[in-house]
Amino acid sequence: MNNPFESAKEQLSAVQAIVGFDTNIMNQLMSPKRVIEVSLPIKMDNGEVEVFIGYRSQYNDARGPFKGGIRFHPGVTLDEVKALSAWMTWKCAVVDIPLGGGKGGVIVDPKKLSLGELERLSRAYARALTPFIGPDVDVPAPDVSTDPRIMGWMLDEYEEVVGHRAPGVITGKPLSIGGSKVREYSTAKGAFHVIEKAVQALGLTHTATVAIQGFGNGGSFLAKILQEAGYTVVALADSQTSVYDEVGLDVVALEKHKKVTGSLKGSGVGKDFPSEAILSFAVDILIPAALENAIHEGNMKDVKAKVIVEVANGPVTPDAEVYLTSQGVTVVPDVLANAGGVTVSYFEQVQNAMNYAWEEQDIVDKLRVTMDTAFDAVWQEKETYKTTMRMGAYALAVKRVAQAMKDRGRC
Repeated sequence: MNNPFESAKEQLSAVQAIVGFDTNIMNQLMSPKRVIEVSLPIKMDNGEVEVFIGYRSQYNDARGPFKGGIRFHPGVTLDEVKALSAWMTWKCAVVDIPLGGGKGGVIVDPKKLSLGELERLSRAYARALTPFIGPDVDVPAPDVSTDPRIMGWMLDEYEEVVGHRAPGVITGKPLSIGGSKVREYSTAKGAFHVIEKAVQALGLTHTATVAIQGFGNGGSFLAKILQEAGYTVVALADSQTSVYDEVGLDVVALEKHKKVTGSLKGSGVGKDFPSEAILSFAVDILIPAALENAIHEGNMKDVKAKVIVEVANGPVTPDAEVYLTSQGVTVVPDVLANAGGVTVSYFEQVQNAMNYAWEEQDIVDKLRVTMDTAFDAVWQEKETYKTTMRMGAYALAVKRVAQAMKDRGRC
């Protein structure tokens, strides 16, 4: 299995070869500034104590406080968390918001926990991290299998420990305690703006066919947004099945079926295929919106799309991207494509600091401007260095981080 942190370092080395950054800067960027490992003993409902392991990787804070999500997943590893924190560093720099990169995770299958066990684990993790996080230090957010409710528990636990209100310590919170409008669909909305710009730049049309791997929060919202904009969503997949119809799927009907049954399987909409078939449909745009390493050496030759838009974090391995690029496939990288989520998280922080909530349309407009500006800047770097979009995004991001490090005297 591909090591995600090795992939992250390979990508950094590749951009170093293109741009030629200061060696002192690059040496620092090859590892996190700090990694925290915590042991979380939780009393389960049956009275037994089970110990869970959690991590927080704080990668770089030259441009601002560490920023990144917390995931609860049985597959969490230290290398995964380190890689994700590196990608968060570049992501925040690509969209030019004043934040660094961090990421956290707990090795757990949350589906096996009762509500009470889940709350106790969430609070224990927040309590263990309290000395290392804060509105001006490190700002967590939701990620895989975490949500606003869990962020609310974590905020409450943090404030109990420090003894004062600090809504800006965590983003992705419920609206009632300082959350931001648009946050629920921010990743999808940001990705949509990037897709619109990519379609224009690559000479496609708004009737382009689309396949989306992953039908969670990001994938489901994006499918609806794209369909409403005129794109033809022909294939959707979750962990159990792929659903395909060449004339287009009824996304709303599939969403309703998923909510009732927990799966896209057996919906009666389109035709069911194995889950992995989503990569092999002949479409204009393929959107991996699930977990990392979804497209790798073992399946990269199955891909028949013209464009891949990475809404998941790290879904295309470096080797697979080299092959796909050689076949004329354009890969729009995660550090640009899914940056809508962290952008609106930043907007949430600003609102918390101001103690003032913005209207939904204000946030939508600010997000569009941010994503459009970021796409144009990445495309310019791509053209300047005659490279891929990923390397264009990395060149832009690392330049910005490196400049902040230089201005702080860190090299």
